[in-house]
Amino acid sequence: MPAPVAALYVDPRGSYATLPDVDCWPLERDARQYEGPFSVVAHPPCGPWSRMRHLCTRQDPTCGPAAVRSVQRFGGVLEHPAYSQLFWHCRLPLPGEFADAYGGRTFALQQVSWGHCCAKPTWLYVVGVPHELVLCGMRSGGTPTHRVTSGPGGPRLPSADKRIAALTPPEFARWLIELARAAAGSVS
Repeated sequence: MPAPVAALYVDPRGSYATLPDVDCWPLERDARQYEGPFSVVAHPPCGPWSRMRHLCTRQDPTCGPAAVRSVQRFGGVLEHPAYSQLFWHCRLPLPGEFADAYGGRTFALQQVSWGHCCAKPTWLYVVGVPHELVLCGMRSGGTPTHRVTSGPGGPRLPSADKRIAALTPPEFARWLIELARAAAGSVS
């Protein structure tokens, strides 16, 4: 039987809800209160840490640092948009840098490689998972048909609606769960 994993800050109707042995923590369950014991995949709200954070008034900024602490304490993966200010705020290593004091490293990827309709550049902060395991599971390729925002710049693609833009592709969710399972019991 696979080790259970906690999926923090996830949509209760999203990709994680259909996966076996995944304990889902939607926003209503308040994942800031997560006390283990399972390794985690954390998707804290990105609004307070994005380029447009000055417009974010409805997402709790304390969820991000709490998610980082859960990954550092129990092992697993934190997923956030590339260049999220959360990485600087929590002094996490950037992609290509050496591991931090928790053994955590950051990897850059694009979710279009796992079937998202947008390129969706993403950084993963990973603790307790062998570096090689992350690298051998990385994908490249995929052609975006939409973009996350309607702002200037980038390819002239239609904007994805908010719900679609926020969704985690099922293949990506499965891979993140596999990574978190590999961290089970590696961090104390």
